Amino acid sequence: MPEVTHIQAVATKGGIIRTENTYESILAKGVGQDYNWSLIRDFITEGRTPNVSSEELTDEILMSTYLANRLHLKLGDHCQAIFLKDEAAQAPNQRNFKIVGLYNSGFQEFDASYIFTDIRHIQKINKWKADEIGNFELFIKDFDRIEAVGKQVYGKIGTFLDSQTIIQRFPFIFEWLSMFDFNIYLIIGIMIVVGGFNMITAILVLILEKTPMIGTLKSLGASDRSIRKIFLYNATYIIGLGLLWGNILGFLLLWLQQRYSIIKLDPATYYVSEVPIAFIPLWVILLNIGVLLLCLLMLLIPTYVITKISPTKSMKFS
Repeated sequence: MPEVTHIQAVATKGGIIRTENTYESILAKGVGQDYNWSLIRDFITEGRTPNVSSEELTDEILMSTYLANRLHLKLGDHCQAIFLKDEAAQAPNQRNFKIVGLYNSGFQEFDASYIFTDIRHIQKINKWKADEIGNFELFIKDFDRIEAVGKQVYGKIGTFLDSQTIIQRFPFIFEWLSMFDFNIYLIIGIMIVVGGFNMITAILVLILEKTPMIGTLKSLGASDRSIRKIFLYNATYIIGLGLLWGNILGFLLLWLQQRYSIIKLDPATYYVSEVPIAFIPLWVILLNIGVLLLCLLMLLIPTYVITKISPTKSMKFS
């Protein structure tokens, strides 16, 4: 499938990490040499990723900062993990791990459980062969096509297998994100409407102030259309000037947030520790053009008043 860029084998196993004072339930994610660490590395706060490429089984693990704090552990510490067997009567499997890295993804549901370890630990605990795994993870080029690709993958695998997209596996996260998208569109819409009504008020005041001039132009033979164009050109200049200064101020605030992270957020609620910034020039250009066109369309209504102004009455008005 051309849409798929990478495939990696993983396996998971539930267990408990126990220390002298406390314990926490975990979900150990076993990974191998083919695992793509590029996304995880962006969230590593201390240390490094486990070396799972060596021929010998490694006891190194990557743990979340959240879980390490709850267990009173730090980088370089050793910990004991217990994995229950299928038969309750049998003694559980124990593994001694060394923490070589700490990560903070911002997703508390993820950070509270997941540790990364060598997939061979999971295979030994489950008494699997070297070619037996829990599942495959697929990466695709375009995330917007995830549903279509997910259906293709499901159609290509056998009936004895199942496939899930990340949206199907973690629906609550994407529902939360879609709610934010709706709020963004709503706020932008309200801002455009408010800005448009302010411009309507401004153009009406300008027309009232220039009523004598409008009457003079009409008496000299100017058409209503040409006079309306004059006011629309003036409005375009005002809107353009407002957009220019608004963009300058907006870019300055975005740069300050991206550089210094001024606005902080609670990761437990928002899944991020600070307001993220994504600058996409095409979106900025389209937004500016859209605001300009919508405001000008809204200004066609008040400029219609010009057609109702009588030259003789406007002279008396002056």
